[in-house]
Amino acid sequence: MGTELALHLLKSHDVVAWNRTPERTARVQDAGARVATSVADAVAGVEVVVTSLFGPETVREVITGPSALPAGVLWIDSTTVSPADADEFAAWASDKGVRYVHTPVVGTIAPARAGKLGVYVGGTDAAARDEAEEIVRPWADPARLHQVDTAAQAATAKLLANLALALSMQGLVEALRLGRGQGLAPERVLELLDSTGLAFGATMKKAKIAEGSFDEAAFTANALAKDIRLMLRSTPDPLPATTAALESFQRAQDAGEGEYDISVITKPALGESSARS
Repeated sequence: MGTELALHLLKSHDVVAWNRTPERTARVQDAGARVATSVADAVAGVEVVVTSLFGPETVREVITGPSALPAGVLWIDSTTVSPADADEFAAWASDKGVRYVHTPVVGTIAPARAGKLGVYVGGTDAAARDEAEEIVRPWADPARLHQVDTAAQAATAKLLANLALALSMQGLVEALRLGRGQGLAPERVLELLDSTGLAFGATMKKAKIAEGSFDEAAFTANALAKDIRLMLRSTPDPLPATTAALESFQRAQDAGEGEYDISVITKPALGESSARS
C-alpha cells in the first residue's frame, strides 16, 4: 500500500522513500523517489512524513520508540491501529512537537492505484487535518474522504470498515458450507448470493473462490487477522461473529497460508476437489 501512496505523491511532490525491506522501494525509485538508507535519512529536512506500516507495533519500532521524527513535522500515518494506539501516538507526537494526523485507508491495491480509497482524516488540530487532507486527496475517493475530530475516531472508523469485511468473508465461508451440505457447487452458491447482503464479497472474491487459488493476495489473511485482534481489544463487549471470523483466519495462519488472500478462509468449505492453493 505504501508504494501506491508514494507513487501518487511523486506526481506533485519530491519524495524520499524508506522501507524496512529495501527491495520494496524499487518501483518508487524508478518513478523518481530518492531512496533513504535509514529512517533518520528519510526524515531529515522534510516537512511531511507519511507512514504506511503493518501495525501499531511497527509504528512503535520505527517511529515512536526511537523518537524518529523532528519537531514541527506533519506526521500523516495511514497504518491500521486501534483507537488506544492512536491516542498513544497522538500523545507522543504532542510531547515531541510533532503534528499528528491519523489517515487510515479503506480498500486494497486496485482502488489505491485508481485513487479510489476510502480515507479517514483524524486529529485534534484542524489546520493539520486540512493539510493532511490535501496530501491524501490523490488516493482518496472524494465521496469517501472524511475528516473526524480525533485520531482515535479515525482508527475506529477503519476498524468498523474492516469488521464489515471480516464478517463478509466469514459469511461466505458459512454460505459455502451450507450450500455444500445441500449439494450445491461453490459457483452456484456465489450466483445465488447475488442481491443479498453477501453479494459484495461474493462478487469481489468470485474468481478466487471458483478457481480455489488464493496465493495472489489483494489483502492478506495475516493483515486482516491483525486488524480483527485490534477490534477485539477495542471493546469490553463480546463480538461473537468477529471472533468466529478470527478463528477462520487463525486456521489459515496455522496452515501456513497467512500471506494468502483473505478469501483463503473459504478454502475448507470448498471441498478437496475444488480447493487448490
